[in-house]
Amino acid sequence: MTTPKRRLPVMADVAKEAGVSHQTVSRVLNDHPNVRADTRARVEEAITRLGYRRNLVARALVTKRSRTLGVVSFDTTLYGPASTIYGIEQAARTAGYFVSIVSLKSIDAASVRDAIDYLAEQGVDGVVVVAPQRSAGRALENLPTGMPAVAVEGTHSADVSVVCIDQVQGARLATRHLLELGHETVWHVSGAPDWLETEGRIEGWRAALQEAGRPVPEPLAGDWSPRAGYEAGKSLAAMEGVTAVFAGNDQMALGVLRALSEAGVRVPDQISVVGFDDIPESEFFSPPLTTVRQDFDVVGRHCIEVLLRQIDAGPTAYERLVVPPSFVVRSSTSARRR
Repeated sequence: MTTPKRRLPVMADVAKEAGVSHQTVSRVLNDHPNVRADTRARVEEAITRLGYRRNLVARALVTKRSRTLGVVSFDTTLYGPASTIYGIEQAARTAGYFVSIVSLKSIDAASVRDAIDYLAEQGVDGVVVVAPQRSAGRALENLPTGMPAVAVEGTHSADVSVVCIDQVQGARLATRHLLELGHETVWHVSGAPDWLETEGRIEGWRAALQEAGRPVPEPLAGDWSPRAGYEAGKSLAAMEGVTAVFAGNDQMALGVLRALSEAGVRVPDQISVVGFDDIPESEFFSPPLTTVRQDFDVVGRHCIEVLLRQIDAGPTAYERLVVPPSFVVRSSTSARRR
């Protein structure tokens, strides 16, 4: 004998359970302001008790919204983009939206436009473009007319709202920390070319050295990978007078630490090392890594807030929100030994 399936609760069941009208339940579900606090609480309690789930398809037909947001991103294997997407997804879910993600291998204007067109055909209410490269940022200048959009780490030139972390300030924090420990100058292993983070971190590093009247060494080119940091670290270990290194991200800092260890250079006794990102593994490096922390949860929340404002009121004014970084001191840095 088969057990009959339990009927899913509908809005009328919630109304009966809460002792209110069907219209009142609808107002609560749509976050209408003209509902008394005690009535709203009673309806929400009934929803929880019954396990009611709103019919998003039906709601979309009424509101003309899909309750879905599109996200375009690149190279999600990197910590920064992956963490940004996670923060966006969590913030969207909290706001009651689904997320449709398009991850691109080719970083060029045509690929970005194709991805946005694809999401527009799906009927998304707006898009977030994780655009840390200049080539991707240029594609945002040709968004579909009326499409609400936000860029993460986007450029200043496009007519689109931007949410970003203050990369320049993060690099200043790293460089000043090393200078305050008595190091004469700081060497830098830079990130991949065309990345706005690379440019911002070089700018902050160079500005901090110049403001202190210190020599500015030529940056060692990297590509965000531990291998690039390892090759740079071998070069640094062979140089005279290197006592402090600022790596463009924690993965490259890991490669630097490995190269210095193989060369018999003690960290931080002989060379201090700072990274950028504060990946979960950085506190377990040998030694634990001093680094710049980026708050990707705040970035995700701001992205969704800005996007929803555009969806509700239209892009009447383009916003630029800058999230400050923080600095985490661990055992990979110390005062310069003379």
